[in-house]
Amino acid sequence: MPAYVIVDAKVTDPVAYEAYKSLSPAAIAAYNGRFLSRGGATEVLEGDWQPNRIVVVEFPDMAAARAFYDSPQYLAAREARKDAAEFRMIVVEGL
Repeated sequence: MPAYVIVDAKVTDPVAYEAYKSLSPAAIAAYNGRFLSRGGATEVLEGDWQPNRIVVVEFPDMAAARAFYDSPQYLAAREARKDAAEFRMIVVEGL
């Protein structure tokens, strides 16, 4: 069953963040992931959540999502963004 990586990213250095944005798509594709949302408009419907940049990526299953996160490709992307953004990231199993 599919799994979804959901990110709330607060970009603190837009120029440095571009390096992360250039590296992450190949890492996602290597594990059969695909972007469902990548920083589009958001609107809070309930609660006091103040989202930043929301990204949703679909993977075939939890194992693929975890393999992506732990991969050397994504490790390089994470290193590129370490001083460029604050990330909140979860993976959730779909139906």
